[in-house]
Order: sequence, then C-alpha cells, then structure tokens
Amino acid sequence: MRSQRLEERRSKRYDALLAAGVELLGSPDGPAVNVRAVCRTAGLTERYFYESFSDRDTFVRAVYAWVGSRARTALVEAVTDVAAPEETIPAAVRAFVELIIDEPRTGRVLLIAPLAEPALSRRGLELLPGFVELVHDRLPETADQQLIAVGTVGALTALFIGYLDSTLTVSRETLVTHCIRLISDAAVRG
Repeated sequence: MRSQRLEERRSKRYDALLAAGVELLGSPDGPAVNVRAVCRTAGLTERYFYESFSDRDTFVRAVYAWVGSRARTALVEAVTDVAAPEETIPAAVRAFVELIIDEPRTGRVLLIAPLAEPALSRRGLELLPGFVELVHDRLPETADQQLIAVGTVGALTALFIGYLDSTLTVSRETLVTHCIRLISDAAVRG
C-alpha cells in the first residue's frame, strides 16, 4: 500500500514536470527551459526533477516524445472512431487542430521547438515518418504514393507553423477547411 502511494506520487510529479516542460518549451517567446524554471513551474524541488531525469536535455526529449505520442494517438483515435470513410480526413484534421492549435504550447513544442532547441535537433525528423505513414495509409496505392504523403505532411507542417507563429493570419476554420482540402486533393491525386 505504501509503495503504491509512493509510485502514485512519483507519477504525479513526473506528469507535473512534463506539463511544466510543455509550458516552457512551448512558450510563445521560444523555449526557455532550465532545471530551475521547470521546477518552479511544476512547484517541485530539483530533487524531484533528478528523480525522473538525468539532465535537462533528457527532460526536453521526454517532453517532446510525450507531445509527439499525444499527437499520434489523437490522429489514430480520430481515424479509428469514424464510421464513414469520407469522414476520416476531416476527423483527423480536426483532432490535430484541437491538439496543435487549440493548445498552442503543445503545437509549438511539436512543430517549432525542434527548430530552436538543440536537444531536439533531430527529433522532429524521427517523428516525421509516423505522420507520413498515417497520410500514406489513407492514399490510394500508386507509384507516387510516398512522394504525395511526404509532400502533404510537409505542406501541413508549414501551414501549422505559420498559424502558430502568426505569419499565417487566417481563421481557425479557414485553416481546417484548407487542410482537409489539401489532404483530400492528395488522396484523389494519389
């Protein structure tokens, strides 16, 4: 019983640290992550930070992996939960928008932090194949299927980054509609 409560407290501290990491790594002013800032944001001491992470870079990569996992899970669940095949693309886009645009810090962690945070310099490239695979699997089989999937994910990434950093100034619904059309057109071209 005591060890169960200890594990539960440890898990809550770990979750609090990850949430603090999203807060700091996804800041609109750019990533500002150091151990003290993480602990202050999480309301924990450094002892608890080092209970879970060996150093700052390990922590940053854990935050990024957690956000990436959330994004992939949201997309997989969205396409699994639809009854009609024609609703797959709109469901996936809406699920991604809810995670990335409605939670802009999460979006900035996933899409912008790898461009600015040295500890993540290759992480975005590691997650990319999973997102390409999700699009690829929705396209008809053709010789260009992989090219279309990679190009579509690249275009979507650029659109979402532009929306998050305010260089793309359109309404949320305009973005959703455009992304649905982009993927649907890719599926037709495929």
